[in-house]
Amino acid sequence: MIEQNKKVIVIAGPTGSGESTITNKIIEKYPNYTRLVTATTRQPRLKEKQAVDYYFFSKEIFLQEIKKGNIIEYTYVKNRDVYYGSYKLDLEEKFKKGLTVVVNPDIVGTKYYKKYYNAVTIFIKPQSINDLTGRLKKRDPSISKEELKNRIEDAKREIEEEEQFYDYIVINHENKLDEAILEVENIITKKRAKKTG
Repeated sequence: MIEQNKKVIVIAGPTGSGESTITNKIIEKYPNYTRLVTATTRQPRLKEKQAVDYYFFSKEIFLQEIKKGNIIEYTYVKNRDVYYGSYKLDLEEKFKKGLTVVVNPDIVGTKYYKKYYNAVTIFIKPQSINDLTGRLKKRDPSISKEELKNRIEDAKREIEEEEQFYDYIVINHENKLDEAILEVENIITKKRAKKTG
């Protein structure tokens, strides 16, 4: 059953594609939009805050929250040994305030929000894998070769296998972030009605 009065927009893409930056810019512009804070078992990065950037849980607590029904959809990233999921308490709190919730999930979450909330789904992809590699190194200069390799492999798989499931595809060209933001704005304000790419 679709939740009719609860508005969700999915902005997703491979790590480093710019989905978080685009989400933040949209939220800055539209006061009635807010971001769902994702739950994860990964370690916080520099300056990341609990309940602001992510809900950071130990693996044990994360699995308990699933059993309690507080994590409504989740994914285990095997090559990084990390769980990510949607924290129901955060989602419901935002719905209570009448906000439109922007979610940055993977394909599991995207299908969930499409099915249960009739979400508009937008896939952000980099211009090329080379661009993505550069962005990941710039974002985290201390990233190990192994971690970088794993993230690039995940990104390639997401682009090849998953973009077809989204309503819209937006290419975030290098040094043209503003154009990608505008394209996403046009989609969510109903100015565009067809897939791009």
